[in-house]
Amino acid sequence: MKSHGSGLPPWGFKAMGANVVLESGVLVFHPENISLGENVYVGHQAILKGYYQNEMSIGDGCWIGQQCFFHSAGGLFIGKEVGVGPSVRILTSQHDIYRDQHLPILRRPLVFAPVRIGAGSDIGAGAVILPGVELGEFVQVGAGAVVTKSFPAHSIVAGVPAKRLDAK
Repeated sequence: MKSHGSGLPPWGFKAMGANVVLESGVLVFHPENISLGENVYVGHQAILKGYYQNEMSIGDGCWIGQQCFFHSAGGLFIGKEVGVGPSVRILTSQHDIYRDQHLPILRRPLVFAPVRIGAGSDIGAGAVILPGVELGEFVQVGAGAVVTKSFPAHSIVAGVPAKRLDAK
């Protein structure tokens, strides 16, 4: 099933575990490339923007806040028991600003890079995670952070751009 354009049900997910809750107003695109584990909650008006290529995988026991935007063109992999606050944005593609500089940026080629978020992590409200970021297990991302690079397990990160606060 293709969903490009509407984002509305009926959806044919690649996989969906038991006890998944999709609140009202959730939009889903390319569900054939989206896997949801068991006991996943997706809040009101969230957008799961699958893509015709690559995969979005959300592990068991995840909680996704309202008005989140997940884009998985480059691949998005979220481990088990991850909390994602309201209005979080996760992006896995961007325009190559260095190629074809005679073109408007909107018309330049896309560059894809996966995002991986380790099990047990928590992403604060309004945070933005950019393409290519890998967060280890049990990483805490502060509210409003813009995460432009990867951080190891048990890090606490915040700020714009995000920096590690617990580093010694």
